[in-house]
Amino acid sequence: MTYSGRRKTAAKSAGNDYSVYRFSTREYALYLMIYLFLDGLVSLLFYRSFAAFAILLPGAWLYLKVRRAECRKKRLLVMQSEFLSGMQFVSTALQAGYAVENAFREAEAELGRIYAPSSFIRTEMRYLNSQVRLNVPLEGLLLDLGERTQAEDIMNFAEVFSVARRSGGDLISIVRNTVSQIRQKSETRGEIETMLAGKRMEQRLMSLIPLFILGYVGVTSPGFFDSMYHTITGTVIMTALLLVYAAAYYWGEQIMSIQV
Repeated sequence: MTYSGRRKTAAKSAGNDYSVYRFSTREYALYLMIYLFLDGLVSLLFYRSFAAFAILLPGAWLYLKVRRAECRKKRLLVMQSEFLSGMQFVSTALQAGYAVENAFREAEAELGRIYAPSSFIRTEMRYLNSQVRLNVPLEGLLLDLGERTQAEDIMNFAEVFSVARRSGGDLISIVRNTVSQIRQKSETRGEIETMLAGKRMEQRLMSLIPLFILGYVGVTSPGFFDSMYHTITGTVIMTALLLVYAAAYYWGEQIMSIQV
């Protein structure tokens, strides 16, 4: 079997394609109910019409798509954090004198003290070590893991590790330096996320103010917005306002998002 063929077989055997996030039944039901609530709220505040509620129902597809992307991003950060922990144990084992393959087995044992058996890193380390015992190249398995996760930190480590194994360089030093760089990047990412957390909360609270105003006026001054709900002109104006509100919210989310 060729090297490429081994990698394809490994990917197929693992059965864990982390590049795609799939909702659990509970998550799907939860996010669908949230969208139905938002749909009802928008229909009430902007149109006061059941027809508007029905028209906006197809938007559930877009909402679920956005939430799926958010969940995948969160899972990606968790995977990179767990992978960093695993490679730190590998680096420590290499410095202690373990051979490369034995260092990964030692790391798997150490990870058992920190993470649950179902966690990403323990699942993948079990698979990786089981394949190594079947004489599958370790560097190929790491590259395969990078492809299946599409995580930048994992792909970078796998590429550096693969080059080091092929070139016969100082693997211990290379792994230590690579892990150090990944750790520094992770710490920087964490610091930025911490600084943005408060601003992100403020932005989302500010985004609720227009909805609060509409609801407040509707409750305290019944009939004040009747001309906006029961005429064609009013419907057009409210639709335009809704689009502006949605664009402002999306713009705010984009500003608050950051890729490190």
